[in-house]
Amino acid sequence: MKKNMGSADKIIRLIIAAIVAVLYFTNVITGTLGIVLLVLAGVFVITSFMNFCPLYTLLGINSCPVKK
Repeated sequence: MKKNMGSADKIIRLIIAAIVAVLYFTNVITGTLGIVLLVLAGVFVITSFMNFCPLYTLLGINSCPVKK
């Protein structure tokens, strides 16, 4: 698996995941929408730690800086 995520993407994903988790556990978002967003937040966290996003591969996006 080649890295395809830069630092900015990782930080943004982790911030979004944290916000969704706080909103879910404080019962601001509930029900099916809450569960879907919580799962999406989990995917964001996993892809951030792996430095790899499968969707980026499908779309041909690479935000990882080029090494010279």
